Amino acid sequence: EPHKALSLANTMSTPEKQAPKADNGADEAAAANDVDDNHEEAAEILTDLVQNQMSISSGDATQIAEAQTTALQQLLQQGGASASKQQAVQALLDAAMKGDAAVQQQLMGQVSGEKKQHAFWDTQPMLNSDDKKDKSIKANSNNATTQPDPNWHKPIVPDKEKEDLRQEPYNMPKGFEWCEVDITDDEQRTEIYDLLYQNYVEDDDGCFRFDYSRDFLTWALTPPGYLKQFHLGVRSSKSNRLMALITAVPAKVRVYGEEKDMAEVNFLCVHRKLRSKRLAPVLIKEITRRVNHTGVFQAVYTAGVKLPGSVASCRYYHRTLEARKLVEIGFTRLAPRMTMARMQKLYKLPAEPNTKGLRPMTPEDVPAAHKLVVKYLEKFQLAVVFSEDEFAHWLLPRKGVVSSFVRMDADGVITDFCSYYHLHSSVLGNPKHNTLNAAYSFYNVAKTVSLTALMKDCLILAKNEGMDVFNALNLMENDDFLEELKFGMGDGNLQYYVYNWFCPTMQHNDVGLVLL
Repeated sequence: EPHKALSLANTMSTPEKQAPKADNGADEAAAANDVDDNHEEAAEILTDLVQNQMSISSGDATQIAEAQTTALQQLLQQGGASASKQQAVQALLDAAMKGDAAVQQQLMGQVSGEKKQHAFWDTQPMLNSDDKKDKSIKANSNNATTQPDPNWHKPIVPDKEKEDLRQEPYNMPKGFEWCEVDITDDEQRTEIYDLLYQNYVEDDDGCFRFDYSRDFLTWALTPPGYLKQFHLGVRSSKSNRLMALITAVPAKVRVYGEEKDMAEVNFLCVHRKLRSKRLAPVLIKEITRRVNHTGVFQAVYTAGVKLPGSVASCRYYHRTLEARKLVEIGFTRLAPRMTMARMQKLYKLPAEPNTKGLRPMTPEDVPAAHKLVVKYLEKFQLAVVFSEDEFAHWLLPRKGVVSSFVRMDADGVITDFCSYYHLHSSVLGNPKHNTLNAAYSFYNVAKTVSLTALMKDCLILAKNEGMDVFNALNLMENDDFLEELKFGMGDGNLQYYVYNWFCPTMQHNDVGLVLL
């Protein structure tokens, strides 16, 4: 079974952040679409198999090869595909037989189908947008665009005067109404927590669900300059229950050489029972309208799904800290010929950090640490530009929310900095464990030690705080330490998007921005 082989192939499995999917409620004629649906399903299985092949152990290679062959043969037998696609399938089948992963990756796009259409996103001012009014602003969809374009580094849709913007909120379906949610109010903060916990991000197998703590939500939504009108909710007119949410917070972001005031958009969430109402596009349009009314016309956000206009794509990596627990909850597994004792020994860490003088950051450290981090981020093409107050908000330690550490030399100069935030997941249906304690790499700068040495200390500090796993994206210079520190590749990509901004796409190590 291809799906079963795929689950065995993954060395790690964790919830990837995804925008909520709205169900259009249309009852499609199944008989007429069986061929297309089966073709797409087999192509999707095959895509996953090829993408995960690099992370499997040799003991699983035969099983994966058999699953690939089955999926490819299914594609060939189904028909309904173009002659060129059938040729690509046959070529990919040959490559699978030979175990040629490079050729498989090259042919995968031809097999998986033509460009997916997005009824909403294809109308938005994004890279690769099929705007029929101005084809000159269409960007190359391949990463690392190199050919210069006179339209780069400016808005796709020009800024508008306030009087030219839509003045009234977008209409809600009957029975629902807009509201502003006060994150500083205990009762309303609990409403946000409950909505996200029950309806936000869950892994495909229903084993893990993000569990944003109330303190985390307060931290995430109240940076300097935050506006209550950007914490936008939808309530039931009858029960007054919070049924949907989208948020934005202000940030200054540099894209290549251009610094822009932007909104960081997050927590787009629609109650499961309302997915057929197509509320998500209305939420996006309304938050855009509200942000525009403050004179801001760009936004940055991430998603675990591929939408039109991504500027970069990064991948999550996971470092085991508590091997036994991760195996018991199904987050990872014992590889063939691997015992639990050997796995624990493989991932064992020293009891204390090796870097002398590494300590938690204090408010007195903020000016120097801010200067160090902001200077470091200048080398990346997509990066946040922190003010000192913003840096203090995001990086000063908060118990159970964010941890940061500095090293100071004999002259009182801060030379090294590391940090991670705490985002736990509920473990569903496990008789022994309820929570997966996860640390996520935030911002790190190494000057007097190697980045690998600094991040090894960061792993030790996270483990000592009770973390079970340490997660990191392959952005910034993280590639330098991922392999040596025994991080395993995750099973999904995180796409970065910049709304209404035309620029070249970039590689994952050009990104210097971490969004929650």
